[in-house]
Amino acid sequence: MYKPILQVLNNSRFTTLNSVLSLFILLSFNLLLIGKTQGQLTPNPNIPIFPGITINPQFRPDPQIVRGISGGMEFAREIAGRRDTEIGPCTGFVDRNPNHTLLITSPLNYLRVQVISPADTTLVISGPGGTWCNDDYQGKNAGIAGQWLPGTYSIWVGSYQQNRYAPYKILFSEVK
Repeated sequence: MYKPILQVLNNSRFTTLNSVLSLFILLSFNLLLIGKTQGQLTPNPNIPIFPGITINPQFRPDPQIVRGISGGMEFAREIAGRRDTEIGPCTGFVDRNPNHTLLITSPLNYLRVQVISPADTTLVISGPGGTWCNDDYQGKNAGIAGQWLPGTYSIWVGSYQQNRYAPYKILFSEVK
């Protein structure tokens, strides 16, 4: 995301004034991502960290895949607002901001959202109809499957242990 601006800053063809202006733009953009509350800067919880995805019924290719890094400093149960859901516990540690957003355009009779990672992952998904959590859907990786209402969902991918960060991919599939 910052690469083009950093290239401008490192490019000797630009004057010092342009470099300073580019740095100002970069810092201003970062401040748009942050909200100010009670004198402290906190992340804006409405902005996901990694790219989102839009799912339509009978999407292709199946599965769709997004990638990111799991973990964070927040208790998943604090983000979820509860300790357990019908499909699993709200365990692990996540970022305050969601990792991804998922937009579902029409009702889905079945969608599987499955994390694949070399680490022990957890999952919190909040959207129309409530908040769901999972740990150990398949091995040590989290997942949630079932019927989904249309709307926007926030997805947090956590690490079971605090201060552990690991790469992951999320598979979105209509295949049972």
